[in-house]
Amino acid sequence: MSALLHQLPVSLGRAAYDIHIGSGLIRNIQQLAGLQGRVLRVVTDSHLAALHLPALQAALGLEAGQVFVIPAGEPSKTWASAEQVLDWMLGQKLSRDALLVAFGGGVIGDLAGFCAALYQRGIGFVQVPTTLLAMVDSSVGGKTGVNHARGKNLIGAFHQPQAVVADLQLLKTLPARELAAGAAEVIKYGLLADAAFFAELEDGAIDRLMAVDAATTAAVVQRCCAIKAAIVAEDEFETTGRRALLNLGHTFGHAVETYTGYTEWLHGEAVGLGLVMAADLSARLGWITAEDARRCEALVARAGLPVRPPRGMTPSDFHRLMAGDKKVAAGQLRLVLLKPLGTAVLTADFDPQQLEATLAHFCA
Repeated sequence: MSALLHQLPVSLGRAAYDIHIGSGLIRNIQQLAGLQGRVLRVVTDSHLAALHLPALQAALGLEAGQVFVIPAGEPSKTWASAEQVLDWMLGQKLSRDALLVAFGGGVIGDLAGFCAALYQRGIGFVQVPTTLLAMVDSSVGGKTGVNHARGKNLIGAFHQPQAVVADLQLLKTLPARELAAGAAEVIKYGLLADAAFFAELEDGAIDRLMAVDAATTAAVVQRCCAIKAAIVAEDEFETTGRRALLNLGHTFGHAVETYTGYTEWLHGEAVGLGLVMAADLSARLGWITAEDARRCEALVARAGLPVRPPRGMTPSDFHRLMAGDKKVAAGQLRLVLLKPLGTAVLTADFDPQQLEATLAHFCA
């Protein structure tokens, strides 16, 4: 049976849409996402194609030739992959009223959304996230794009989905490492916007989430989506700086991903480390307590995430790669830091010697 547990609006005027969270929702996806009578095509990856694609095809009434499958993993989030998807879309002779369905994790959502933004100057798309990370973060907000050898997400567009359909049953087949990667984004929301939520995670919710407890998972996904939807509604295009707070941990994390060539670390693993480094720097600046920084590291480690950079990565590597981050303005590195725990700020006003101390500590 299917059960819609939460329906959250993302209030963006003409671009508004709903996030649907529940169990078994794929069966009712046409009704939930308003897909009846639309020309539909699906982009997914090789892992999902083997596990869950038949159920989605049946629900949408699609044939094999109406689905494009890319290799699973972050290395597929490239301009070359986007070209392949766009070439397939052109071959399908899709008109501007067609809809693209992104069925997968963050890589698929970002890539398919980017292609939808580019195709004939923009067609609609629907996010059907299949990982915890995508459900709580990347499927919401309309950020789409691909990676470049010089940095993460440097090529992209803002393009809001028509709907987000998060079917929690899909998480039952998610590997433990992927669950942990999603937990990093969950922890992020507590750190930047909700200290009470962070404390709930410490008090056992993180363990129940990693065990995919149904009630906890639904509540966590709902809470994270509610926080992100509110922030996106305030700052859709990241112009005021409010939305940039969602990048807590990402400047450090993106440096790790670029350093490793997007092949060794999952995005959430890099974000988890980034959260710990941001908390450490915040404590060195006196903006949070040393105890709060230790709490952050303990919770990230408890979720099964790394808390030290890849072997051989140096402070110089971090400096070089962070210099290409999208939050650099007028040549100044800006970081999202905690001030205090449960509140975040985007700032370039930090003591560079304390950043050096943080990098030296973690790269030791």
